[in-house]
Amino acid sequence: MSDDENENHMGSSSEHATDSPLRAAGALSIGLVGGAVSGLFGGGSGVIFVPALDRFARLPRAVVHGTATTANIAVCVVGAAVYALAGGAVDLRAGAGLIIGGIIGGFFGTDIVSRLPDRVLRLLFIVVVLFTAAKLYLDAAGVDPLDGYAAVSPTLSASLWFVVPVTVLAGIVIGAWAAALGLGGGLLAVPALVVLFGADLHTAAGTSLLLFVPNSVVGAVVHLRNGTASPPISRYLSLGAIPGAAAGALLALVLNSVVLCVVFATFALTMGIREILHLARHQHPAAHNTPPLRPSQPNQGPDTPPPAPGAAPSE
Repeated sequence: MSDDENENHMGSSSEHATDSPLRAAGALSIGLVGGAVSGLFGGGSGVIFVPALDRFARLPRAVVHGTATTANIAVCVVGAAVYALAGGAVDLRAGAGLIIGGIIGGFFGTDIVSRLPDRVLRLLFIVVVLFTAAKLYLDAAGVDPLDGYAAVSPTLSASLWFVVPVTVLAGIVIGAWAAALGLGGGLLAVPALVVLFGADLHTAAGTSLLLFVPNSVVGAVVHLRNGTASPPISRYLSLGAIPGAAAGALLALVLNSVVLCVVFATFALTMGIREILHLARHQHPAAHNTPPLRPSQPNQGPDTPPPAPGAAPSE
């Protein structure tokens, strides 16, 4: 199949994915749930969008990621706006560096991260989310391992000469990681803000959503140019995600810090376990790739010479 035919086939599969009202309703539902999760936790819509689209939309994997990225624009814009307007929970000081780094990571860092073994990246992700879950559970229990302080001292946190390069670097890593694996950058951005700068979860969640507004726009432009996104499905996901993200963010602002700690820690723990199970299932992929015996040669023994090139198979 030529490149033009392949592109036409991909576009056709994307266009026909929402032909029926049931598929439209399904995409709206997926958007609603993904938006609510992302609004509540400051990210993580991809955790809902990607597997749901992979299962129900029957799109190529690249189109699944592109469609999820495109729909994430609405999630981040609405979620960040609700946090900023309803609770003032957006840290522009740290967020500016994360935004700049996220754009750089989305453009240039993806290729670098994608060169690393998938297993290594997933193991690092597991360490981050499990550490975050443990810290938040301890915080909720009143046993703060950092004794109320951030990992970075207040003196360094007050210096823009330190905050800007650190947040830009963190944004590059988070943006590249999220773009390369689709693992949900919010699960990396929120822990970075909480652990490094001592931000409360409400502020970290709002700032995380703000970070991924330009990151999602950049990713969407790239995917749409390459034909690896379905505009019809993205529209339905976005329509569902708008009320979902608003509701999730409002719920997060209503919950007190202890309850939100427990909820976020449980979500992070669940994602960590999910990645562990993913690694376990793919630990020995070679065992599943053994070529089957050719049915046309059932009696061929180990010492039987192979058929001559061009010879017809024996019946």
